Amino acid sequence: MTQRKLNRDFYQSRDVVRMARDLIGKLVVTVQGDQLTSGWISECEAYAGVTDRASHAWNGRRTARTETMYHPGGVAYVYLCYGLHHMMNVVTGPEGEPHAILIRSIFPVDGIEFMHERRGFPKPKTPLAAGPGTVCQALGITRADDRTDLTGNRIWIEDRGVVVPDTEVKVTPRIGVDYAGDDARLPYRFVWVPGE
Repeated sequence: MTQRKLNRDFYQSRDVVRMARDLIGKLVVTVQGDQLTSGWISECEAYAGVTDRASHAWNGRRTARTETMYHPGGVAYVYLCYGLHHMMNVVTGPEGEPHAILIRSIFPVDGIEFMHERRGFPKPKTPLAAGPGTVCQALGITRADDRTDLTGNRIWIEDRGVVVPDTEVKVTPRIGVDYAGDDARLPYRFVWVPGE
């Protein structure tokens, strides 16, 4: 199986919605000390910047938190939701265009024992990394990782040559963005359902 860390050109040269679809089946990897963890990206959502009412950067909004979204594509945008759960997004596009992709779920691959420890040993039938908060917990991602270079050695995404057919990808509106009016219905969520 081939493996290739995605480079900056990948993050900066793509439409955010198309890129969200293309991230399905890519491997997100984290290294913390001597602990390597990874998982296939199985669910993500695109947020299309200043024109998308569901985006943190809608209408050009800039705050200390959202400033990361305006960086050149290829960094992590990590924020705390409701003061409880860390959420990791992939910043895409050129500098000044605040596009981001929320990683909502992964299929764990490497370091599963570390993921269990970080999650507090959830019950056997409890999904290990199904939901954006549990993804970050399992991978050891926190607010301290905001603006991390995704071409570096802390968090990165690899193309391992896995091709996920369109027949296995559900396309739906995003979750929890009812406040966004018509934009809440945009088909910007992608979910890998193997065997469909």
